[in-house]
Amino acid sequence: MRMHTREKTHSCEVCGYSFSRKTHLVIHIRTHTGEKPYSCEVCGYSCSTKSNLVTHMSTHTGEKPYSCEVCGYSCSTKSNLVTHMSTHTGEKPYSCEVCGHSFSRKLYLVTHIRTHTGEKPYSCEVCGYSCSTKSNLVTHMSTHTGEKPYSCEVCGHSFSRKLYLVTHIRTHTGEKPYSCEVCGYSCSTKSNLVTHMSTHTGEKPYSCEVCGYSFSRKLHLVTHIRTHTGEKPYSCEVCGYSFSQKQNLVRHMRTHTGEKPYSCEVCGYAFPQKQNLTTHMRTHTGEKPHFCEVCGYSCSTKSGLVSHMRTHTGKKEL
Repeated sequence: MRMHTREKTHSCEVCGYSFSRKTHLVIHIRTHTGEKPYSCEVCGYSCSTKSNLVTHMSTHTGEKPYSCEVCGYSCSTKSNLVTHMSTHTGEKPYSCEVCGHSFSRKLYLVTHIRTHTGEKPYSCEVCGYSCSTKSNLVTHMSTHTGEKPYSCEVCGHSFSRKLYLVTHIRTHTGEKPYSCEVCGYSCSTKSNLVTHMSTHTGEKPYSCEVCGYSFSRKLHLVTHIRTHTGEKPYSCEVCGYSFSQKQNLVRHMRTHTGEKPYSCEVCGYAFPQKQNLTTHMRTHTGEKPHFCEVCGYSCSTKSGLVSHMRTHTGKKEL
């Protein structure tokens, strides 16, 4: 009878969550105790369920027994295949009751709902940092351990997560698998496509409580808030200079290392920043995208236009 009615008679004494089968309760309790009885004999990785261990073993064997009949894509788990199939069918059966956003997997919906509830069930035992997903906690832990096991074979750059490496490799291959259905714009990451789409919809759901300024991405809001708080969490280990954004620290570090990763394909000149290369390329192409609205004068840099405008305003450079 329980199998038909799905009666949930087995309850967790810690959080009250209920299950229809005792085995499910046993597995759930491990999320509280941290018990991981299943270990990989190859690398020592441990997990709470046998199915997770089977999935993990495929990272060593390379086995991918589940294949897509449409495009031939193969993967190590049935759930990943189900998720992949939604890219062909477009099916997203799990919908958020708060905002209506729909997802192809229930797990994605559960994670999404936390953006509304503010729930952050995963906590760092070192510093107390909490987050909404386990993967984010794993990434955070690398800030304490410094571990970056995924390395790029092209340039040697290493990363704490495989996903970051996959995204990085596209800077070498030029691959841009995410395309805008409105204008055809393509990019290398899904998050960049989401940001781009806001240029069409104008949607900016994240607002600053201090000044009311709104943003299309939560990350942009977090960065903006630092202009009010003065927080600069990214510090240079060489000179102690601190920044509000990680990318600014990366750029700054090049002043110490002398690294110039952006090279001109025409003359070989190298630059520490991509914007510098973009500006330099105009010396070869002759492009002058900055125009004076008064006299029509054009130049290759914004700073050049600012200097030119002083000939009209009479304002002297300080």
